[in-house]
Amino acid sequence: MRQHSHTTRTGTEAAHRDDRADAGTSSQAVDQSQGGDHKHHADHAGAAGHGGAHQGHDKHAGHDPELFRRKFWLSLALTVPIVVTSHMVMDWFGYRLDFPGMSWLGPVLGSVVFWYGGWPFLAGGVRELRDRAPGMMLLISMAITVAYVASLATSLGAFDLDFWWELAALVTIMLLGHWQEMKAIGQARGALAALAALLPDDAERLTDDGQVRRVSVADLTVGDVVLVRSGARVPADGRIVDGEAELDESMITGESRPVRRVVGDRVVAGTVATDSAIRVRVEAVGEDTALAGIQRLVAQAQAAGGRAQVLADRFAALLFYVAMVAAVLTFAAWWAFGDVDQSVVRTVTVLVIACPHALGLAIPLVISLSTTVAAKAGILVKDRLALERMRTVRAVLFDKTGTLTKGAHTVTGVTAAPGSSDDEVLRLAGAVEADSEHPLARAIVAAAARVERAAATDFRSLTGRGVQATVDGTRYAVGGPALLRELDAQVPDEIAATTRAWVRRGAAVLHLLRLADGRPEVLGALGLEDEIRPEARQAIAQLREQGVDKIVMITGDARGVADAVASDLGFRPGVDEVFAEVLPADKDKAVADLQSRGLTVAMVGDGVNDAPALARADVGIAIGAGTDVAIESAGVVLASSDPRGVTGVIRLSKASYRKMLQNLGWAAGYNIIAIPLAAGVLAWAGLTLSPAVGAVLMSASTIVVALNAQLLRRVRLTPEQQQR
Repeated sequence: MRQHSHTTRTGTEAAHRDDRADAGTSSQAVDQSQGGDHKHHADHAGAAGHGGAHQGHDKHAGHDPELFRRKFWLSLALTVPIVVTSHMVMDWFGYRLDFPGMSWLGPVLGSVVFWYGGWPFLAGGVRELRDRAPGMMLLISMAITVAYVASLATSLGAFDLDFWWELAALVTIMLLGHWQEMKAIGQARGALAALAALLPDDAERLTDDGQVRRVSVADLTVGDVVLVRSGARVPADGRIVDGEAELDESMITGESRPVRRVVGDRVVAGTVATDSAIRVRVEAVGEDTALAGIQRLVAQAQAAGGRAQVLADRFAALLFYVAMVAAVLTFAAWWAFGDVDQSVVRTVTVLVIACPHALGLAIPLVISLSTTVAAKAGILVKDRLALERMRTVRAVLFDKTGTLTKGAHTVTGVTAAPGSSDDEVLRLAGAVEADSEHPLARAIVAAAARVERAAATDFRSLTGRGVQATVDGTRYAVGGPALLRELDAQVPDEIAATTRAWVRRGAAVLHLLRLADGRPEVLGALGLEDEIRPEARQAIAQLREQGVDKIVMITGDARGVADAVASDLGFRPGVDEVFAEVLPADKDKAVADLQSRGLTVAMVGDGVNDAPALARADVGIAIGAGTDVAIESAGVVLASSDPRGVTGVIRLSKASYRKMLQNLGWAAGYNIIAIPLAAGVLAWAGLTLSPAVGAVLMSASTIVVALNAQLLRRVRLTPEQQQR
């Protein structure tokens, strides 16, 4: 049994493929050894799709945005009457309300808000306390608990501290902040589930008597022979036992054009037979398939990716210790001065004011607004930490096919034999290929649309070699080197010299032959290449302006193709890098290699073969026109296929990070001033901070944070926005 290694093929191997589009692009079969020990792909997908989704939010009670949304709206509805009937608020605005039972609104509704709305924070605070990792949750739960106990004691006549409205407002604001935060994070639907979706649900298994029976893919076993019709996906890894076909393996290998597979060749689950039916003997199913191996790589990369702690949580941890020390010192100092009542009042005020109203919104508001601004620019931010890390990226690794190029071939050159013309070659080739569904044929037909049209009859497809048809009463053929060898056709020197240059660039070369009188005559040739996106050069130039040190291109295509594209894009020798003829595992390793050099890496891709690398990278950016798998593995998704969107992500990352720091600075400044005043350090000068004034300062700081975050709307992310 032939086994492909993970090393790249040599140029000799690539040159001897019997492929109608043989042009120097090597094809890679995905090694079955990727499979490894892991669960069935469907089960594995479910586990990975949800297992790690909330790792970064366990401290936030592990709930989804919908829970915080429900709690917020109910708490808000209960908070409004509490605030309106508060004597403190009525004194501020000079109005009076008095009706039977009004005094019970605070205790009753406030208790509901505390226990129902505040429960996620209370549970999170207990968890942080148990884990000895104080953070935002413990700080919030401490403040609302102190406010609740003090208010309850006041309602029972023990104190004169009306914190009911502050308690309710505090819980409601914190719920709003966490709802927006978790909503902005956006949980992936599961990269591995999307991988599993590439496999068909059913397969056509051949029985011993040659009949075809439709069965579930899960019922296939090693040794079964299955029929894969034209246009259908291969249901399991195996080898062709009958038939020939060109398979679209781009979803697995990254090759930009279909690859000819004949009897004895290995085929991979999830790939598509583009032009003919084949029979495949199953050699691997379920967890042993190459597709499952990619799933394993994605899962490992996701598990290996550490979750950086949010700035707000780090600040909250520090603020917790500051608040506790300040509270203890306040109580001890006032107790030492013999004023027990003031010791209690001041201590409670310190603990309540230390609650991070502004801090609780500083990060979520920036995240929410940045994701909104990004969405309007066609950038979907799925992971806030990925957006935060983007500002530190020093190497951007691009997949070639479908990212820097369009992923579809176009005619880039036409050459004609003496006595003919380029337009005539294009006209005849377009007519011959008109009835073919092959991707290269469609490119030729599209190019021929600009010249005089010709009609063809008696179309015939020669699997793996080319096509034939009759035009104006003469028989013509279009095909690659395999067809030339079969017909023993001689290529004129003028055409051969041109096509050799095309092959060195990695172009696919197809020849036009006239078959009159049984003697094949080469009339011309056409060169086809994967077209570079016109925006790609500008995207690379903009990345360098943004401070990116290294541009890297990685592809499953041959070295000649990769080097030609890199040259056209202006890659800098000795600075930028090109990785060619790589398998999915190699892409993952390439990211790890760049990271081992101390580089923060952003990976930009669109295919299944990019999924492990997208997950491994510090920031995974999926081209929105790509596959669901690539999208689900990435932290950022570009809705369009314009690679210039990557620079927009960097620009947004830097702007949002500045706003986060500014908001955190304001929140810190508020606490630096408010906590000492609440503790009474200037009481000797007659300057103290009452709970009422503290509440005003908290509201003011929240407003400042909100207004500052709104300035993110001015950030220009797209080329169109920058031109305005």
